[in-house]
Amino acid sequence: MSQLLIHSLLLSPAILSVAVTAMAQIPQTIPRYSQPALVSTRTLSDRRATPRTPRPSSSNDRVLSSSELAPPSTPLSTSDRSSAAAWEQVTSVSQLTDVQPTDWAFQALQSLVERYGCIVGYPDKTYRGQRALTRYEFAAGLNACLDRVNELITAGTSDLVKKEDLAILQRLQEDFAAELATLRGRIDSLDVRTATLEKQQFSTTTKLNGEIVAAVAGVAAGNTVNGYAVQKNTILGDRIRLNFETSFNGRDLLRTRLQAFNLDAFSGTSTFTPEGDLRLAGGAFGSGSNNKVAIDQLLYSFQLGENTSVNIDANNGAIDDYTDTVNPYFDGDGSSGALSQFATRNPIVYLVNGTGVGIRQKFGANLELSVGYFAGNAADPTAKNGLFNGPYGASAQLTIKPSDRLKIGLTYINAYNADFTFNGSTGSNRANLRSALLHNPNLPVALSPFAGVSIPTASNAFGIEASFQIHPKIVLNGSVGYTQTRTLSSAGGILPRGDLDIWNWSVGLAFPDLFRKGSIGGILVGMEPKLTGASAALRNVIGVDRDTSIHVEGFYQLQLTDNIAITPGIIWLTSPDHNSTNEDIVIGVMRTTFTF
Repeated sequence: MSQLLIHSLLLSPAILSVAVTAMAQIPQTIPRYSQPALVSTRTLSDRRATPRTPRPSSSNDRVLSSSELAPPSTPLSTSDRSSAAAWEQVTSVSQLTDVQPTDWAFQALQSLVERYGCIVGYPDKTYRGQRALTRYEFAAGLNACLDRVNELITAGTSDLVKKEDLAILQRLQEDFAAELATLRGRIDSLDVRTATLEKQQFSTTTKLNGEIVAAVAGVAAGNTVNGYAVQKNTILGDRIRLNFETSFNGRDLLRTRLQAFNLDAFSGTSTFTPEGDLRLAGGAFGSGSNNKVAIDQLLYSFQLGENTSVNIDANNGAIDDYTDTVNPYFDGDGSSGALSQFATRNPIVYLVNGTGVGIRQKFGANLELSVGYFAGNAADPTAKNGLFNGPYGASAQLTIKPSDRLKIGLTYINAYNADFTFNGSTGSNRANLRSALLHNPNLPVALSPFAGVSIPTASNAFGIEASFQIHPKIVLNGSVGYTQTRTLSSAGGILPRGDLDIWNWSVGLAFPDLFRKGSIGGILVGMEPKLTGASAALRNVIGVDRDTSIHVEGFYQLQLTDNIAITPGIIWLTSPDHNSTNEDIVIGVMRTTFTF
């Protein structure tokens, strides 16, 4: 008979899958033991029973037949006979719905658990062996013991299994045949659904995330800038991004970003100065893409050892992809943090963009060096373009962390640009060389002073950025930037060769978790890029910025949920375009960000 039982166990095709899946399908019910060593030092029978109120039977609960009340044919121990006798004292059908601690079947399985360690423990590493179980809970536990015994037999250690235990298992299988069959049916159905999902899923390594940003904005105050009437229309713009992020080994990232946006820069048609342009909108004097979908970013980053990371940008790369901009809570790329280009990060870093490589090397926990090289027209095969012969930006930054509360960045950038304005997106017209059009007496009247004009320049920029945590909920940020630019040549000989000195600075306070966890408050005061000096030839053509405009910005990013944030904010520009004859400009913004 024992040989017959051994062969029947070996031929049970569903034992393993039923046991494992049954455990997953019935949370907080079937105890498990991965190995006997995890069992508490108290014996299973010593643990007190958890009171359980009998419940009415359902279609999923099978009532025991009269034959199930009889003791098993195999001789049992004294305790087992006592338990079997207790079954005969049952007087209510509802009592038979659950398997009670006093039932023979319960105690029989309990003894198997003790001997073979066949049920994994609960999270608290205990087997709640004196709690009444539903018949399906009991059947799942029974399958676990069947699986354990089957493992012992398969491993050639069948001599460890007692004949009496095999007889008990046979009887228990017969008594709970209906429940076992139901569980197996559920497992088969789950297997089919799992196989279908595996075939239909998008990718095992690619995740999709995205964001939708909608902003209501407008100029609330200001009349003229350099003789041009300020437009005060209220506008509604958007930016939509979908990121497909793929990892091949868990330590790398391939990002493909699709983007569409339609928000024009205020500098082109409303304020006529790059000061106050929104980070969410197009670049200085630029316009939105009318919601045309384009690949905004194609990036691959990976690790070289524990302390070195490499970023390769096929397009639209930026310095924050591989460098710490040291401006926490403000640098949010338009969808979070500060509202304006200027408040997001030190303006000198906008000189670096395009296609290239960035490397970040850590030297312990308190020091890192990042370097990068990016070409503006890497895919253009014509003369004075390409990866190494056209516009480019090269950066190096040493980031020092003297303490957990203080971080300092020392930045150097060398750049050549076919159009200096493309990289600024902040500051005055003179600092962006647009005043070359505005002040040139030989300029044709038909040419707009804000139209695109190629003005090649070579620049060296130096920056210092710092962040200090005054309090867990108060962070002080600051930066200073200096750019020395030399004009090379320009279309139509608009500008002579010469040198320009451009300065900027800012101080900001961030308030993380302000009023609500995840929310951020911020206020920043600074001077956008200002042309403070120029060589004699250039000064005669475009002059310098004699006045100082102050940029004041405040915002509150209210995190409503994990996926929705609303950010009201205001930008106040005194003496716009660093010209005291221009009236102050006030820009209001209400930004809503949805992420998924």
